[in-house]
Amino acid sequence: MSELRFTPADVAGVRFGVSPANETVMSMWALADPARYPVHLRWIDRARATLRRPEVAERVGPLVDLTLPRRWLPDFLTPAARPGVEMDGQLDQIAATPPAVVVRDLLSTLQSRPLRPFGRALLADPAGLLPRLVEAMRVWYDEAIAADWPRMRALLDADVAYRAGQLAEGGAGRLFERIHPSLRWLGDRVVSDDPFERDFDLRGRGLALNPSVFSLQRVLWNLLEDSMPAGAYPVRAVGTLWESGPEPAGDALARVVGGGRAALLHLLDAASTTTDLARLTGLSAGNVSQHLSALHAAGLVTRSRAGRHVLYRNTEVGAALLRAARGG
Repeated sequence: MSELRFTPADVAGVRFGVSPANETVMSMWALADPARYPVHLRWIDRARATLRRPEVAERVGPLVDLTLPRRWLPDFLTPAARPGVEMDGQLDQIAATPPAVVVRDLLSTLQSRPLRPFGRALLADPAGLLPRLVEAMRVWYDEAIAADWPRMRALLDADVAYRAGQLAEGGAGRLFERIHPSLRWLGDRVVSDDPFERDFDLRGRGLALNPSVFSLQRVLWNLLEDSMPAGAYPVRAVGTLWESGPEPAGDALARVVGGGRAALLHLLDAASTTTDLARLTGLSAGNVSQHLSALHAAGLVTRSRAGRHVLYRNTEVGAALLRAARGG
């Protein structure tokens, strides 16, 4: 069990971001244990084929060595997400990690499992070998993540917008208790039901939270008191990640309302923005807006504002229509 102790400044410093570096690193867990990630099997098949290519395997080797079969990662490898940050920026941040911090973070993971050869070599020569690790992350992102990143980003951004709405409407207590069933808000601290047995004092530094495609079972915190406080939690509606639209012509709902509108209804089990839906369906933003207006006028979707975002979601009527079309 972990505890995170908050001051008023920490509550005010809760923030959200999206981390391509985290997804790049954590994706290795899905490759190692596909049975725990059935929703990602399509991606896993492609990624495994990519990793079997000798030229990729050799360059990505340091990342594989450091992450598999480990479940605890050194904090420097998963930096706190910042709004608007891209992969290059996060890689630059990792590359600038002081050698003493690399050593400290590696040593903190030893209670999980002994280091493999590259990890031991990095522990002995952090300044000399850190560039190889950064290059391995860059290659894996380019080869296995980048093509799907717009799809992943759309899902992650939708979650951030949804959580921002929860924070605005119900405060920090409601936010943390709804992010994941393992979290409880006790007024001045968050208690996390996990196996890590960590006690964090945020010390006025706030807390960076990022939704994650590849964190499926629990919230993952930075391990060390001196690291920037951060946590990765499972993204909502991950089951929609690899869906594509419009729905096939044989879909019963598509025959009634049209392929584009049926595709949107299938995706709106979770709240999404027009931009997210355009990315997920391949429709233009204009077409998505027209379809959403028609669905809203028919009482099938609802819309609400969360900060700068307008979120759409199926109404009870729309959900009932979907259940009937799906045979449920």
